[in-house]
Amino acid sequence: MRLENNGVTSNSQSSNAPGVASNNGLVGSNGALKPAASEIHSNGSAVRNGMAGKLDSAGMACRAAPMRSDYFGHDREEVTRILIQALGDLGYAKAAITLEDESEYTLESPYVSSFRHAVLKGDWNNAEKLLEGMEIHQDADTNALLFYLRQQKFLELLEMRDVSNALYVLRTELTPLGHSSERVHFLSSLMMCLTADDVKQQANWDGALGISRQHLLSELSKFISPAIMIPEHRLASLLQQVKKTQIANCLYHNTSNPPSLYSDHTCDRNQFPLLTIQTLSDHTDEVYCVKFSHDGTKMASASKDKTIIIWDVKSFMPLCVLEGHTKDVTYVEWSPADTRLVSCSRDKTARLWDITEGICIKTMSEFTEPVSSVTWAPDGQTFITGGMDEYMISWDAQGERLYRASAPRTYDLEITADGSKIVTVCINDQLHVYDFHNWKNQRSYSLGSRLTGLETTKDSRYAIVNTAAREVILVDLENGRVIQRYSGQVQDQWVIRGCLGGANENFVLSGSEDSNIYVWHKQNGQLVEKLAGHTGTVNCVAWNPSNAQMFASAGDDRTIRM
Repeated sequence: MRLENNGVTSNSQSSNAPGVASNNGLVGSNGALKPAASEIHSNGSAVRNGMAGKLDSAGMACRAAPMRSDYFGHDREEVTRILIQALGDLGYAKAAITLEDESEYTLESPYVSSFRHAVLKGDWNNAEKLLEGMEIHQDADTNALLFYLRQQKFLELLEMRDVSNALYVLRTELTPLGHSSERVHFLSSLMMCLTADDVKQQANWDGALGISRQHLLSELSKFISPAIMIPEHRLASLLQQVKKTQIANCLYHNTSNPPSLYSDHTCDRNQFPLLTIQTLSDHTDEVYCVKFSHDGTKMASASKDKTIIIWDVKSFMPLCVLEGHTKDVTYVEWSPADTRLVSCSRDKTARLWDITEGICIKTMSEFTEPVSSVTWAPDGQTFITGGMDEYMISWDAQGERLYRASAPRTYDLEITADGSKIVTVCINDQLHVYDFHNWKNQRSYSLGSRLTGLETTKDSRYAIVNTAAREVILVDLENGRVIQRYSGQVQDQWVIRGCLGGANENFVLSGSEDSNIYVWHKQNGQLVEKLAGHTGTVNCVAWNPSNAQMFASAGDDRTIRM
């Protein structure tokens, strides 16, 4: 089970983590890894008797060069201990022992090793005693750490169906800590589970024989001084930080392939999508919206000419034209399965289309004002519409109304990828966050200017928002804080919808009233490119979710540019 500790998430675990008693090796009394006999290889050479030199051609030990007190500006002891841990992670137990012997630095003290073993073996009483003698961070809550230990103990008792002892732990050990009454109530509810499998399913926990104890140890180690207990997989974590930094500093990074550690990373500008490869001009009036299907094989465009065109992305040829609206079609959205589409119009209707048949399944006409936006739930069972009426409406997959709730007049709305929140921007210059399950308004933020379009990130934590202040902003949905600003594009009068895109959502893209497309680096806010081509306002942009080298733009010049 992943422990809930104020938003701290577990790192992935490795079965050969140092100190874990497994088929990969054992831990000696000094905390060092001791390999099983099967792991000691005869090939290669090893430094013996603690000598740090090399062997000459006659097999005699050469004198070692004097060691520097540091390692190129880094603390030698820290580097060595991290390397010992990394060798254990990689399964090189013999090399880890050799490095300990040669350097005279140990990965862990016997005390820390004993704590690790106590947790991994489920010796909870001993683990608690050892924890009390540990040096923990000043801001760490000791009761919270004890709560995590005792929670694991409680769950394992339930798994063994030792209900009476589990109840004793709940009442006399967990509850008196006063750590989280909500969590205690949840654990109490698990007493009603009839089988061990029910316990594991309800608690999202894999049991004593899974990796739950390793996860527990990983969480506890975050609160213990790293000087005595190095955080797990520390070298891997540091290397990941290096890669993230290199990607963040690479203006044109647009690939999901991680950079190599062998050299500094840069991407060639010529590999970035800069050129118009196709201009689609089948619409007879301004194009307001363009959206790729989730699989990236099709694209839908909506126009002032009252039609929606479904395009084949490979050939850039129309697959069908959807007709039926009597005024401008302002917005479209694909269902998660890409078999249906909802369109929004100024004719005060929304329409549900079957794309495979090219027909309208349902016309939803319960509106008194134009419909501006629609969003599908991740499971594809429902969708929500918003517009200039002062309410949002939920519909089932057949277009039947389920629920209607009061809401400010809405320019745009979206359900987050995790299905937990509805995010809207309204005519009152505010961003609202609603609970998807009960539609209660959790938070509202005034962001200082007219807001016209939004898109939430894949991790459901942030949203990019187009504003009439001539900038796109990245907003934290938990507190309304503006994380990054992307400036340059012109937006004074019209509704413009930007998007996230590229590999790993590395870029922010927006149209502009000056006929250009603006591309920014999401993390640092730097303008990457300003692309010309359209001859009127660029109303909407969309990045192909399955092809990082392709995006589309829709403009008042009646064209779509690929």
